[in-house]
Amino acid sequence: MPSPTPAPDKRPSPEALLRQARREERGQLKIFLGAAPGVGKTYAMLTEGAALRRAGQDVVVGVVETHSRAETEALLDGMEVVPRREELYRGHRLSEMDLDALIRRAPTLALVDEYAHTNIEGSRHPKRWQDVEELLDAGIDVYTTLNVQHVESLNDVVASFTRVRVRETVPDSVFERAEIKLVDLPPDELIDRLKDGKVYVPQEASRALGHFFSKPNLSALREMALRRAALSVDRQMLNDLDAGGVAGTYAAGERILVAISEQPGADALVRTAKRLADGLNAPWTAVHIETPRSQGFDEAAQRRIASALALAATLGATIASIPAENVIAGLAGQVEAQRATQLIIGRSQRSWWFELRHGSVVESLIRASKDLAIHVIPSPDTIEMQGRWRGLTRGWGRPQSYGAAALLIAATTLLAKLGEPLIGRGAIDLIYLVPVIFAATLYGLRPGLFASVAAALAFNFFFLDPVHTFTVADPQSVLTMLILTGVAVVTSNLAGRLRTRAQIGVRSAQENAAMASFAQTLARASDRETTAIATCEEVSRLLDVRAVVMTHRDGLLQPLAARPGEARISPVDQAAAEWAWTSGEPAGRGTNTLLASDWQFHPLKTGLGVLAILGIARDDDRDPVSAGRAALLATLVGQAALAFERLHLEDEMRGLSVLEERDRLRAALLSSIGHDLRTPLTGVTAAIEAIGAEYPGAKTLPMAKAELSRLRRFLDNLVELVRIDAGGLQLKMDTVDLTDAVAGVVHDLKDILRGHHIDFQVPAALPLVRSDERLLHHILLNLLANAVQHGGNAGPIAIIGRRTSDGLLLTIRDRGPGLAPGTETAIFETFAQGAGSDRHGGSGLGLAIAKGFADALGIAVSAANHADGGAAFTLAFPDQLIVPAPIP
Repeated sequence: MPSPTPAPDKRPSPEALLRQARREERGQLKIFLGAAPGVGKTYAMLTEGAALRRAGQDVVVGVVETHSRAETEALLDGMEVVPRREELYRGHRLSEMDLDALIRRAPTLALVDEYAHTNIEGSRHPKRWQDVEELLDAGIDVYTTLNVQHVESLNDVVASFTRVRVRETVPDSVFERAEIKLVDLPPDELIDRLKDGKVYVPQEASRALGHFFSKPNLSALREMALRRAALSVDRQMLNDLDAGGVAGTYAAGERILVAISEQPGADALVRTAKRLADGLNAPWTAVHIETPRSQGFDEAAQRRIASALALAATLGATIASIPAENVIAGLAGQVEAQRATQLIIGRSQRSWWFELRHGSVVESLIRASKDLAIHVIPSPDTIEMQGRWRGLTRGWGRPQSYGAAALLIAATTLLAKLGEPLIGRGAIDLIYLVPVIFAATLYGLRPGLFASVAAALAFNFFFLDPVHTFTVADPQSVLTMLILTGVAVVTSNLAGRLRTRAQIGVRSAQENAAMASFAQTLARASDRETTAIATCEEVSRLLDVRAVVMTHRDGLLQPLAARPGEARISPVDQAAAEWAWTSGEPAGRGTNTLLASDWQFHPLKTGLGVLAILGIARDDDRDPVSAGRAALLATLVGQAALAFERLHLEDEMRGLSVLEERDRLRAALLSSIGHDLRTPLTGVTAAIEAIGAEYPGAKTLPMAKAELSRLRRFLDNLVELVRIDAGGLQLKMDTVDLTDAVAGVVHDLKDILRGHHIDFQVPAALPLVRSDERLLHHILLNLLANAVQHGGNAGPIAIIGRRTSDGLLLTIRDRGPGLAPGTETAIFETFAQGAGSDRHGGSGLGLAIAKGFADALGIAVSAANHADGGAAFTLAFPDQLIVPAPIP
């Protein structure tokens, strides 16, 4: 049994060393974990970040939510804060962490608040924790904050007592590579902070005290945070121990192992282990030790083992089926490998004869254990006498084996009789060991024992005086016969055990080789269909089942591949597959959900979610997977899930590469067009001016000048679009009077505004704004030209400015047919045209450039249909861009 003292001969775990190497290649993540809002996570993170900055480290603030708490805001003084990017979402101006700016800045440490935050639509990643992963991949260390209710595995538990379903969650896998720092605050102190208005405003605080922030809820959340932090620390300790090759249990955290046997009551052991694991919030493993004796288990025993392992997997345990010489050695090895602190084992009512032959597993473990707590659960005595008799007689093998053993003894007797004149009787007893060894090796232990008894009787009958009788006259002959019998029994026993172990070893080697071949096949697969076919073929071959892989296509869960033949999916089967897809848990035959299904469905689930469904079924009425194959199936499912995850990520990378190449080509094309056309445009302009001077009364001259002005604006748009895409905009913020700015745009467009009435409603009393005058002029120029081009002569073009409670709005409205429904946002995309609406017929650049410039200036631009007809484009200047009026 394991001991806490280091063992110099214990080898470091290659997997642990590999995990350490991978951690060193990326940035380090530190999570400040708390039980609830207001415990001081952000304050603790900023305090530690400021201390590191004073110590000389390059620390920047990526995003921090102070929630207007004075003591938190004070910590930002002197800290470098990366400006956030701003986005317009459903009419509101929202800000998000600027991931690209943070990566370009490349600090040593980035402080990123609210790890579980959901980014607004259109962001590169839907969740902030995915942004953090990209920062870590870039080699940037990250400090972040998280409340325990946002942990995915604890979401349901929190909702059960708080009655609040948290929608923003992070996967548990992120904790495996993170350092956890617990920020703790007793419930009474947190409630006092809430009452003092240090967490929420008074109105929200009163409501929170009566619901989420009740003392029982806070106490439960605090306990969960403490346990989750302890679990993460325990896992990191185990990884360090494995990497250093240090032996011992190191019971800083509980780790539970439950032993599954063929006896009745194994399911009770599993449920006991589950309750204990939940109570201790500890990881647990269900293991079945496969010994040579397991080869003789009947179908009922195999079903009990399979059922218990399947139940354990459903309840969240790690399952394993381990070959070993005996149960004691196998369990001892698992206790050491898992560094288990508690073992749950059943004790059945064994006969004295069984314990005499095999020993008592429970007693042996108790005597050998040092720092292992053993829970002995009595197993129900439900096996009747008939069953006991079958248990005593099972595993004797086929009658043909005994017939072959008898023939070997007969052939040996005949050869010995023929050779007796040459070799004498003295060496004949040794000859009989040969058929005994052959029988035990070829047919197993019990045929070998039969051969040893038959050999002793044949030697007595044919070669001991008086011959042809079973009487032994010479006492020395009695001793010879007894020695022959003993040696034959021992030899057959050893040969039989070696044969059984060899069979187990061969099967394990075959499974390992099959798994290695399966992994290579999946690695070579370049599409989902090939991966699905390889998965079905391997699962069908190894488990002797029918297999199907299903994925979502056209909104439905449909078979992608099946082996052998086509998969027949009934409505009940379809319901089980859909449930497995939705819940991420196994469903169907042999599980706890939709047992009427002919198939057993397993979700191929990774950190990206459920990517496909693997279904297995048998043509007979048996469960799809046996006990000895449950762990193999789990490994197959895991490898297939990783293969589908790789394909998913490859598709995303290919999509990103295509987009990047398309953007690069577009930028190069636009730049070339924008610059190469300027020279001929200058010549055309000079020619038109010369024609105007010579023929001032030409009727087509105004049209030529207007079209030339339009072409010049188009080329300017191309050049500006390239600048936006290249990130080459340089802002020169100054104080701007919107009345003058709009008047200047109207003057510059006087040629194309001939025949159009401008309804100018920009009061001179509007406050000044801070903006880049040149870029703002370009925005207004494009919006007004767009209104002239698409508004037609249906009515006047209105330019309206008004002050609001949170900023200033400037609207340009035409009287055209308006925007097509659903295009209010898409109309600002590059080359977008609203077909069938008032946006049809333009280049599709003006509005895209207007939005690009507006985003750079921090101005929100939006489009909508006016209630009285026509389209209205609005520029929203936030309060921070409004220049306050001077105090008299």
